Amino acid sequence: MARRTIGIALNGVTGRMGYRQHLVRSLLAIREQGGLPLRDGTRLWPEPVLVGRSETKLREIADRHGLTEWTTDLTAALARPDVEVYFDSQVTAQREKALRAAIDAGKHIYTEKPIAEDLATAVDLARLADAAGIKHGVVQDKLFLPGLRKLARLVEGGFFGRILSVRGEFGYWVFEGDWQAAQRPSWNYRAADGGGITVDMFPHWHYVLEQIFGTVKAVTAHVTTHIGRRWDEAGEGYDATADDAAYGIFEIEGGIVAQINSSWAVRVYRDELVEFQVDGTEGSAVAGLRNCRIQHRASTPKPVWNPDLPATEDFRAQWQVVPDNEEFDNGFKAQWELFLRHVVDDAPYTWDLWAGARGVQLAELGLRSAREGRRIEIPEL
Repeated sequence: MARRTIGIALNGVTGRMGYRQHLVRSLLAIREQGGLPLRDGTRLWPEPVLVGRSETKLREIADRHGLTEWTTDLTAALARPDVEVYFDSQVTAQREKALRAAIDAGKHIYTEKPIAEDLATAVDLARLADAAGIKHGVVQDKLFLPGLRKLARLVEGGFFGRILSVRGEFGYWVFEGDWQAAQRPSWNYRAADGGGITVDMFPHWHYVLEQIFGTVKAVTAHVTTHIGRRWDEAGEGYDATADDAAYGIFEIEGGIVAQINSSWAVRVYRDELVEFQVDGTEGSAVAGLRNCRIQHRASTPKPVWNPDLPATEDFRAQWQVVPDNEEFDNGFKAQWELFLRHVVDDAPYTWDLWAGARGVQLAELGLRSAREGRRIEIPEL
């Protein structure tokens, strides 16, 4: 079977997400399955070019996986004619400059989010990419998770009737770093380095709400820094200047109200690290990363409020599990396959830099709402 190789410059591959999800579980997994089948019957073979700042880390990753191409020189990587795609999973503060360089070099763009630190920059990048005539995409991985795919299937099938509300809970306790090591890098908690849970998570919530339920029309948010002192990777204490919790209300077209709490200072008492409850006139659902449970109108119990007696109903047992009905691949890999087919076969693809810009817009307006203490309507880009 014929093979077509496509060079992909992976910048930020020494980071947790860039290495684990994008290199190992996506591109190398595609190679392990024999490549990506294309429309004409050929197999697309991703050829990663690892890009980063540490020669030692790049060489170690390359040796571990039998790869030969790596460099600390982004300009040199972008100058290679065999490199057709540039991927960015660096820290947000470093992303704009690299994306501009890749656009100038005529490379197709695929990037983590947020795509920029502010809306004006995000819009400018999208316009530049359009003007350059390149393909561009933004990682929107949660749309490909089994739980949310089941939820989207329920919406598309009309299960809920008229959707009334969405309630989301996300987060977990991130240790401060003194007596137990933190699970997230310290830059996440420094505003000067682009940290903050609002700029991190609101772009996620934007595409989840937009793609599954509809256009987000307004936002009201409260953000705060619950843990003001943390310790970095070297054990040095520092002041946490970025927000570690954000509480948002999002108004969606059609009268749907979504409320999502995001926190790195919360202990988990739910089945998964993120869960969304959707309530409608005909039924409700609770979806997490993998699982989804439903309760239809016809099987909804009639609880009676009586604080004088102990609760005897097992409310969780009154819900049904939504079956898988299909095999779910890794969400990052699934989106990589769609983007690569978009580049090579011109297959449809909707999650572009403009979608990424709308996510930045929601985060920016959410922070503004918190500063000004008011509801803010979201204009169309």
